[in-house]
Amino acid sequence: MQLRTGCTRYFVRMCHYCGCREIPLIKEFIAEHDQVKDLAGDAERAFDRGETARVRELVRAMATILQAHWRGEEDGLFAVMRGDPEYADYIAALMREHRELAELLDTADPDDAADRKKLFEAFDELHHHIAKEEDGLFPASLTALSGEEWNRSIAAWRAAHPDRDPDPDEAGQLPG
Repeated sequence: MQLRTGCTRYFVRMCHYCGCREIPLIKEFIAEHDQVKDLAGDAERAFDRGETARVRELVRAMATILQAHWRGEEDGLFAVMRGDPEYADYIAALMREHRELAELLDTADPDDAADRKKLFEAFDELHHHIAKEEDGLFPASLTALSGEEWNRSIAAWRAAHPDRDPDPDEAGQLPG
């Protein structure tokens, strides 16, 4: 698969200079990624200190953020890009990963050794998953989406985050 950004692999380190990180919607997705990565790091440190009650809190916080995040992605940007056969399989794999992590976050018991191992592995995999989005799909969205598709994507994000709004000063500065 070759993404329109010039990638020839699914997991390729891209740039910070393509401009996608300046798009208000993409900024919001990346901010949520950063929040979840921070929570995962906090959970790992809590595990190291034996604070399983704190781990439970952090895992619940991750699940809450990710539930809205995934809804915004999947009902918006993913839904729009999935209509292009060039991106359909890539997005389907990302969505499978969302479901797998959601299931683990909902069922893992931090007191159980096997679940602790699964959580650590999931926290590591989360970084790879985020890179697939930030370094592959998000840059590709710059050339793949029309203005109307950006509007649909932002509307889905807003529906998933009714109490928030992308920076209102920048909301009208979408590509296309």
